[in-house]
Amino acid sequence: MKKTVTTLADGRELIYYDSRDDVVRDAVDRRPLDPVSTSSEVRRDPLLGDSVAIASHRQGRIYHPPADECPLCPSQEDRHSEIPEPDYDVAVFENRFPSLAGDSGRCEVVCFTSDHDASFADLTEEQAGLVLEAWTDRTAELAELPQVTQVFCFENRGAEIGVTLGHPHGQIYGYPFVTPRTELMLRSAADHRAATGGNLFDDLVAREEADGSRIVLAGEHWVAFVPYAAHWPYEVHLYPRRRVADLRELDEAARTEFPQVYLELLRRFDRIFGPGEPPTPYISAWHQAPFGVEGREDFALHLELFTIRRTSGKLKFLAGSESGMSVFINDVPPETAAQRLREVASE
Repeated sequence: MKKTVTTLADGRELIYYDSRDDVVRDAVDRRPLDPVSTSSEVRRDPLLGDSVAIASHRQGRIYHPPADECPLCPSQEDRHSEIPEPDYDVAVFENRFPSLAGDSGRCEVVCFTSDHDASFADLTEEQAGLVLEAWTDRTAELAELPQVTQVFCFENRGAEIGVTLGHPHGQIYGYPFVTPRTELMLRSAADHRAATGGNLFDDLVAREEADGSRIVLAGEHWVAFVPYAAHWPYEVHLYPRRRVADLRELDEAARTEFPQVYLELLRRFDRIFGPGEPPTPYISAWHQAPFGVEGREDFALHLELFTIRRTSGKLKFLAGSESGMSVFINDVPPETAAQRLREVASE
């Protein structure tokens, strides 16, 4: 992998990740951009004890532009985008409309490919491996920033999820706090350690493998399953068999196998609802241990992939119980979801 760091016209950082070492990235951003102005602020909720990012400047972000005006496509002679080069493998840049900025953290955009009409599932194993290297490198870089406590790499895919740019891309958030979901996991892991002397994540994966009914696929270095108490209609958790705290700690064997397993999962997601159905909307989220917190050594890196589509043409909405009280009601039994995801294995 070759990494090239440069800046855009307004001073934001742009990083190219290339599979070839002989690629030169020296194109200049010629757009007449004004300096980025943000109003990001993190406020603590005294009732729930969590944090909310207030970012009113995001109201002006680009919303469903036509394909020939996509800001994530490579630049052409008559059109300049966020990527000055005429082509690229993987590109990462600071978000012009960040939810978190300055002392409140950092937000980045990850462009998986220069092909506007592709999806992550269309990538080759080599391309997917390069994205993994980019996620890992950004985790390492953001871990060094004093205002970042936790790094979150994720992809929102599909208009139903709320995606406003059709180009295949994801995001990376550097939070200035430990997220509420991670705090719950850390607390559960500590309680499990105190009660049993074991590791919660290790024991959870072992139980799923022993049961077998919710296993979707298993490799030598990764295992994917629908969790026993899945919140979403189709939800898969992907764990490396050797427990690590974050992406930086994955060994070479796990890195090599990851693209095979992950691409297979994504392709199965697109087959869930049968031929002729539109691409399945999903959220793919890496859960990594926060930095410098008690219990970090007990945390397990894993990826959670889920869709809000519960059946053909119908979405799972977060209504009263889910939104009002955070109590999920799942219409699809996890065992049924796992069986369906086994049935649609790619040939």
